[in-house]
Amino acid sequence: MLEQIRQWIERHRGGRGTGLDSENLPNPKTPGDQLLSDSRLIVLDLETTGLNAGKDEVIAIGAVAIRGGVIHLDDQFDLILRRPELDITETVLIHGIGHEALTQGHETEDALLYLLEWMNGDPVLAYHSAFDQKFLEKTLRSQLGYTASHTWMDAADLLPVFFPDAKPGGKGLDHWADFFGLEVSARHNAAADALATAELTLIALNRARKEGIKTLKELHDKLHYHRRLKNMHRF
Repeated sequence: MLEQIRQWIERHRGGRGTGLDSENLPNPKTPGDQLLSDSRLIVLDLETTGLNAGKDEVIAIGAVAIRGGVIHLDDQFDLILRRPELDITETVLIHGIGHEALTQGHETEDALLYLLEWMNGDPVLAYHSAFDQKFLEKTLRSQLGYTASHTWMDAADLLPVFFPDAKPGGKGLDHWADFFGLEVSARHNAAADALATAELTLIALNRARKEGIKTLKELHDKLHYHRRLKNMHRF
């Protein structure tokens, strides 16, 4: 991954000094009549210094692409950011990313620019996506001044929508992974959690296809409707 970014930076600098062009990044795509079978979906997970998006920061990004009903392991993103100034004392035992790793991580601005180009504006899924969305958008805004909004969908909604009678024993990623007999290689590792989420997403998308969900808009609208119903039931 580091070598891929190095080559990408060299191409984009093109001998023009140290500045990278952040103005010509791909535009986020709006859900429409794109067939799910043809769409590329980004499944993403973050590791952070804590749970408070107001004061905590992103330290690692893991993501993998789904396309054509297949997880493409040659199309993924897995990086620790170079942020040695951050305090990780409260969370290092959870994610295992210590000060040395943050010192040796990749330059944050370069990594984020590469991430945006790699994402190519495609829709993003994450487990409890509100958390990842808040943190990633905050980081992109503070580090790059980037404010465009991608389409986000929550894998934690996707599963109960298409498996309403399932009883996984809880609402967490581990509960659903156990329910479907999936093995998660290393929890609280961004790349491993992204891969586990992608596997669960494929299971849900396969059920969606059988229920006649064919386009990205149909999927997005169904999740939005589910979220509205869930919020209404809280009152």
